[in-house]
Amino acid sequence: MKIAIVGLGVIGGSFAMALKKAGYDEVYGIDIDESTITKAKSIGIIKDGCTKGNEILKEADLVIISIYPKLIKKFILENKLNFKKGAVITDTTGIKGLFIKEILEILPNSVDFIFGHPMAGREKKGLDFASNEVFNGANYILINSEFNKVENIELLESIIYSIGFSKIRKVSADFHDEIISYTSQLPHALAVALINSDENNRATGDFIGDSYRELTRIANINDELWCELFIGNKKNLLKSIDDFTIELNKIKKSIESEDSNELIELFRQSSSRRQKL
Repeated sequence: MKIAIVGLGVIGGSFAMALKKAGYDEVYGIDIDESTITKAKSIGIIKDGCTKGNEILKEADLVIISIYPKLIKKFILENKLNFKKGAVITDTTGIKGLFIKEILEILPNSVDFIFGHPMAGREKKGLDFASNEVFNGANYILINSEFNKVENIELLESIIYSIGFSKIRKVSADFHDEIISYTSQLPHALAVALINSDENNRATGDFIGDSYRELTRIANINDELWCELFIGNKKNLLKSIDDFTIELNKIKKSIESEDSNELIELFRQSSSRRQKL
């Protein structure tokens, strides 16, 4: 099987590494940065690569698109005549509603696009931060579609499990964007707000422990990507922020009124819900 990875950043690069480790030797890379292609070849995670990918796509049985959301439609439009007949295409994008309908409208009937989202990654960007361990034990989301062939879904699932993921969930595109606004985008928003709420010019780093370190790890954020994700999922993310604000205000009011019973109840509720996860 020949696999083409479009975009050899932290996620695409991690796919290349994980596929290599799992025994897939026919992995090729497509990236606009020639130096990234050169590096990926030098460390042995792709067999070959190029910046355009016309010839690679014509031979690829599986195409993994790992680029920013707004670039996916452009890539499909530019290459819709280059995909191999019968090829399976998938993506790794964190939102779906922004482009999924448009992709299905322009996609050739000869290929099968299975929309997906690996729930794993790094806070930094670029091939230098890719890892073949990042997927171990992680969750994977696939989008239900009446257009996908059962055998292609089974093929993709087998590859997903082979590179370390432990659970695959199939959901609608709408539910994906709704739940991701809470489990992924809201935590990033909180981390950014927490870091930015600190007072300037004080030695905060001398006073942090594991809680602050873990909560703020993802504040070291890929700004361009997460800007697209936040705005592209605006409605869902705003609701998640509103729901969180309601709960934070409960804590605030309990502290203001020195209502220890209410505060303890909130703590017990969160502990119980966290244990169930």
